[in-house]
Amino acid sequence: METLQKPQIICHNIKSLDYTVHDVKWIPCSAKFVSIGGKSNGAGIVETFSLGSEGIEKVSEFMKKDHFKCGTFDASNLRTRHLATGDFGGRLQVWDLEDTLLPVYQTTKHTTVINAIDGVSGNSGNCGAPEIATGSKDGAVMVWDIRQKDCPVAKFLPTEGTTGRDCWAVAFGNSYNNEQRVLAAGYDNGDVKIFDLKNMKVKWSKHLKNGVVGLQFDRKDIEMNKLVATTLESKFYCFDVRTYHPKKGYAFLTEKAHGSTVWSCKHLPQNREIFMTTGGNGTLCLWKYNYPERRVEKDSDGIEYGVAGELTLLQNCTLSEQPITSFDWCKEKRGLAVCSAYDQSVKVLITTKLNLY
Repeated sequence: METLQKPQIICHNIKSLDYTVHDVKWIPCSAKFVSIGGKSNGAGIVETFSLGSEGIEKVSEFMKKDHFKCGTFDASNLRTRHLATGDFGGRLQVWDLEDTLLPVYQTTKHTTVINAIDGVSGNSGNCGAPEIATGSKDGAVMVWDIRQKDCPVAKFLPTEGTTGRDCWAVAFGNSYNNEQRVLAAGYDNGDVKIFDLKNMKVKWSKHLKNGVVGLQFDRKDIEMNKLVATTLESKFYCFDVRTYHPKKGYAFLTEKAHGSTVWSCKHLPQNREIFMTTGGNGTLCLWKYNYPERRVEKDSDGIEYGVAGELTLLQNCTLSEQPITSFDWCKEKRGLAVCSAYDQSVKVLITTKLNLY
């Protein structure tokens, strides 16, 4: 009985594809999603699918010369629903899915593959300009406002004379008004940095033991609350980024999961304390963050420091024999999600009983 009372992760439908899928994203306010990847001949492909009576039905596709690596709708408003993509050639492109002959915006400032992308403020007001962040193998992290042609509004480059570390993850946060905004970046050597975009400087940095594969704040449009970093070697870190101590830094907890690389973390849009992690062994883990009785304590000098909470594993399941490389919740339907794996498939999932938490 106790098992039945827990959330269940149900694979609703599977679609096999003939290319490698790197990312999947729900199209806002629709029953459609996009699959982003590349063919064996090197060409990039974006396919649009809908959920219909016959299951997962293909709506459209377009192809370009380089593999697409990542994508986001989060910098676009709900009227246009433009898709921003990063590709293996270092191009950031923004696409109107109704007319994909030419991108509505393009820049080639990165010198090699764009590994990670994130957007902010596309469909929320009073929290700053809509912007896109990109992180690349060239070590550069750049922030773009597509109203400014081919020129980043912010860029954080490797120190001159040094070889840049491969940037694997970027995530916007703290965008709760028109003044404040930060960008977190994770690198292959385990570095995590939070850049203050208002003051254009590094706000905080920490070195983790393993390469940082994924990053996500629990919400982008509130004051910084929690940040999850997923890494190689089966570990992820959950930071309480609300209270900073000059010596102790941010409180955090770490958890081992999946027995493999933890590829990504995605917080439930309807409840920021619940999130899903995806594993290199084809598994999913559903977690709930539990706050401590007191989030803030004071040290002997009267300086406040944060106190980390605890994590509860609500459910886990095995979906594939290959790594689950991307995952996205549907914002309009609680529990509906889509994920992709390196077995060249996309899967639509339903997670039950999330309204009980």
